[in-house]
Amino acid sequence: MLRKFFFKIPLAWQQLIKERTRLGVALAGIAFANILMFAQMGFEGALFDSAIAPHKTFDTDLVLVGRDFETIYSIKNLSRDRLYQARGFSGVESVSPVYIGLGKWSNPETKGLQTILILGTNPANKIFKSPEINNNLHHLQIINQILFDKTALPRGGYVAALFRQQAKPETQVNDEKVRVSGYFTLGKSFATYGNIITSDSTYLRLFPSHQPNLIGVGLIKLSSGANIAQVAQNLRSNLPNDIRVLTVAEYINLERGYWSKTTPIGFIFGVGVLVSFIVGSVIVYQILYSDISAHLSEYAMLKAIGYSNNYLLTVLAQEALFLAVLGYFPGFMFAIAFYKLAADTTKLPVYMTTERGIIIFLMTLVMCFLSGIIAMRKLRSADPADLM
Repeated sequence: MLRKFFFKIPLAWQQLIKERTRLGVALAGIAFANILMFAQMGFEGALFDSAIAPHKTFDTDLVLVGRDFETIYSIKNLSRDRLYQARGFSGVESVSPVYIGLGKWSNPETKGLQTILILGTNPANKIFKSPEINNNLHHLQIINQILFDKTALPRGGYVAALFRQQAKPETQVNDEKVRVSGYFTLGKSFATYGNIITSDSTYLRLFPSHQPNLIGVGLIKLSSGANIAQVAQNLRSNLPNDIRVLTVAEYINLERGYWSKTTPIGFIFGVGVLVSFIVGSVIVYQILYSDISAHLSEYAMLKAIGYSNNYLLTVLAQEALFLAVLGYFPGFMFAIAFYKLAADTTKLPVYMTTERGIIIFLMTLVMCFLSGIIAMRKLRSADPADLM
C-alpha cells in the first residue's frame, strides 16, 4: 500500500513542474498566507506576553486581588487589611502589598506625556524575581527616586544617551519631579509605554488622592513545604468575599483571558488568522483547479486506460502536500526575519516559537488539502468519453 502511494509521487511532481510559473505563483501565494498568519499570531503572542510580564516578575506563591479584578492595567484595588489578615493563616510566611497604577511619564527630551505602569513597593521587600531589580531597590529609600524600564527608552536621543552614561536624569511623573536612579528590563505592552518602580512612599506622592490603605495586589509567600493549593483554599474559605485568592498561574491566566476575551484586540487577531487562512485556501484552490483544467484530457486518458478516480485523487492530494511543504518554508524564514525587525522596532516580545511554527505548518497542510478536496470535484468530471 505504501509503495503504491509513493509510486504516484513522480506523477504529482511532474504535474506541478510542467508549469513552473504557475508553481512559483502558488508557492508565493502560500508563503504570503503563511506570513500573514505568522504576523497575526506573532503580534497576538506579543500582546499576551507583554501584558503578563509584570505578573511573571513577582516572586510570590499566592496573589490577593480585589473581587472585581480583571487586568493590572485597570486596577480594582483591595483593602490592605485583607492582606494582613492573610498573614495570620497557617503556612503563610510573609506578605507584601503592592500599589499599581497608570501614570503620565514626561519624556525629558520631548516633554511629551506617555502612559506608564507604576509599581509601588516597600524597598525592604524583595518581591521581584529579577536580581537586576532587587539589587537596585535600595535606591528607592530616597523619596522620589525611581527605577525605569530601559526597554522603553528610544534607541537614540537624550534619555538613551543618559542611560549609556549611567547618569540619573530627572523628569516628571504625574507632574511630580522624580529622578531615575536605576534601570531594569521588563518591556513595553499594548497598554503602556513602559514601566517604573517606586517606593510605596513615592507612589503615594505621585498619586496624592490615593488612599494608603488601598493596594493593587497583595503578594503572599508561603513557608517551606506548605501546600499551595491547601493554603489557597483555606484563605478563600475564611477571608471575606470582597477579595480573590489566586495562584500565580491563575493570576496570569486571568490577565490573558481579559485581553483575549474581554477586549476586541484578541478577537481582531483571531479574525486576522482566519482571513489569512481563507486567502491561502483560495490561492491553492485556484492553482489546483487551473492545473486540473489544463490537464483534464490527460486525466481522462488515464481513466480510459484503467486508472481509477481514487488513483487520480491521490495524485491531487500529493500535489497539495508538495505545495504545502514547499510554500511553508519560505514563509517561515521570512516570518523569522519579520519578527526580529518588529521586535527591534516596537520593543515588544515578538519572536518565533516552536509551538507556533508547528501550528502554522499544520494549518498550511489543512489549507492545501481542503483546497484540494474542493478542487477534486473538477477532477471527477474528467470523462474518457470526451476523448472521442
